[in-house]
Amino acid sequence: MKSVLYSLLLTLLVTSCSKKEVVDVIIYNATVYTVNSKFETVEAFAVKNGKILALGKSDEIKSKYTAKEEINAEGKAVYPGFIDAHAHFYGYGQSLQTADLRETKSWDEVLARLTEFSKTHPDGWLIGNGWDQNDWQDKAFPTNEKLTALFPGRPVFLNRIDGHAAIANQKALDDAGIKSEQKLIGGDMLTRNGKLTGVLIDNAVALIERKIPTPDAKLAEKIFLDAQKNCFAAGLTTIDDCGLSYQAVEFIEKLQQSNKLKMRLYVMLSDEPENYTYLFNRGLIKTDRLNVRAFKVYADGALGSRGACLLHPYSDMPNKSGFLLSDRKHFEEVAVKIAAHNFQMCTHAIGDSANRVILNIYNKILKGKNDKRWRIEHAQVVNASDFDLFGRASIVPSVQPTHATSDMYWAGKRLGAERLKSAYAYKQLLKQNGWIPLGTDFPVENINPLLTFYAATVRADATGFPKGGFQIENALTREEALRGMTIWAAQSNFEEHEKGSLEKGKLADFVMLDHDILKSTPQNILKTKVLKTYLNGEKVYEAK
Repeated sequence: MKSVLYSLLLTLLVTSCSKKEVVDVIIYNATVYTVNSKFETVEAFAVKNGKILALGKSDEIKSKYTAKEEINAEGKAVYPGFIDAHAHFYGYGQSLQTADLRETKSWDEVLARLTEFSKTHPDGWLIGNGWDQNDWQDKAFPTNEKLTALFPGRPVFLNRIDGHAAIANQKALDDAGIKSEQKLIGGDMLTRNGKLTGVLIDNAVALIERKIPTPDAKLAEKIFLDAQKNCFAAGLTTIDDCGLSYQAVEFIEKLQQSNKLKMRLYVMLSDEPENYTYLFNRGLIKTDRLNVRAFKVYADGALGSRGACLLHPYSDMPNKSGFLLSDRKHFEEVAVKIAAHNFQMCTHAIGDSANRVILNIYNKILKGKNDKRWRIEHAQVVNASDFDLFGRASIVPSVQPTHATSDMYWAGKRLGAERLKSAYAYKQLLKQNGWIPLGTDFPVENINPLLTFYAATVRADATGFPKGGFQIENALTREEALRGMTIWAAQSNFEEHEKGSLEKGKLADFVMLDHDILKSTPQNILKTKVLKTYLNGEKVYEAK
């Protein structure tokens, strides 16, 4: 009799299990932030064929589904995969192959790091990235005498942190044929006593860059894959790469088709004639991993190198107001052309003059409320009377919160107290359309999206300075910041129906953290680690 009962129970158990639908992944016992319209949380969800199949309570999901991979989150928080709405994915990968000059405290430290790097990279151009004279005791731009003395026969090119200035040694200047008497629009070559110092600003940087050999296919692949590895480890599942060539897009397609490059990329093509011709002829490029529908245009330079175009002179250099990188006619012609072909225009604008010029052009072309989602990248310094120009034509301000906390030590010196009030004004910008995408601008800033979250909500550095937060009235709430890193970033890319939230039918891109950033103390946000990153239901990173 006992054996009969045992067989019956076993049959019932097998029958019960066989009724469960087989899926690829189940997450349960979690705090899942869906980031849906109601900002709901659930305990569990099931993934099948790369998409979210169902969400609900842990016992409900486990009673309906069985999976090859079942993850007990043990109460940990799970979020949609983070989306960086403004970065330089390829540029970051390139920086990993060069001398790291970030967080140096003096020009001499730059030279010491470069000398050490050159021992393991003895041939060809010597490239470095990330120096920032604002971090040094002597905040003046360096000059290249020591650089030339150290490397008299080898061209050296060192990018400033923002990419809008660089310093080159004499060999690099000679190879590029640069002379002190040259004149150019939207750029500057700094001189001292009539002699070039090696410092190049904005359009002058390109005079050297075009002489640097293009990476071969092997190195280019390494650049992309190194960037991907670090981004997955940071919980990033989509990157907006701002300003690539069409040739780079074709290389990305090959890497993605071979499944070597899994990262989802939203690519803006650079403002170059051949890129317009290519995309207008080919049309919108859209797969689940690649979206090319936008053009990146540069209105001005950066505040740190005084290339940002201001309505009035810099407070700490009254003979300078910055400059536009092209004349207004160029921006108008580009806007008309992009609009006629129904693509997206994304324009870098830092200074209040640059922002005003581009806002007025956008308003002229867009003619009121619309769904074109034309973006202004950075929208860093906006005149108080110009904020409504964003909302009037549904213009999207795409901002990077860590710029505020990186610049806050010296931005007031550049702008003065009154002008600073309407700089890094993320809350004011959010109010224009009711949503705002967030990014990092890496490698200008750290790739870590949790630093974006911290800077947006706390508006302070890692030590808590300044007390009470930098212009705290423009902080975002934690919910707003998370939306900015997920669903609003997706919306800025026309992708909100496929990603950016954990909802049935959407792509299974998600990240598990060891702290709940919606509830953690500010200091614990900074300590938070990524435990797992999933893209398309596939685990692409797990912490050791």
